[in-house]
Amino acid sequence: MANEINRAEPHELRLDNREKLSVSGVREVESFDENAVVLHTARGVLIVRGSGLHLKTLSIDGGDVAVNGSVDSLSYEEAQKAGGFFRRLFG
Repeated sequence: MANEINRAEPHELRLDNREKLSVSGVREVESFDENAVVLHTARGVLIVRGSGLHLKTLSIDGGDVAVNGSVDSLSYEEAQKAGGFFRRLFG
């Protein structure tokens, strides 16, 4: 199930100069726009917030995603059974 956290599955983040983000261990891209990217990863739901964000690379088969733009924050949330993207975004 995509919502389960698998601590054995590899998951890495690399942020260069707050402009280039590389993420491995991605299971699903829930949504993305220029202000937020929501990724389901092996370690939970990762929300990337910023401005001018866009997906440069998307390889779900390999679990790799690259995001370019101005990254303001990275935060993890536990998977939620109820509520959608806007509930998590604006809490």
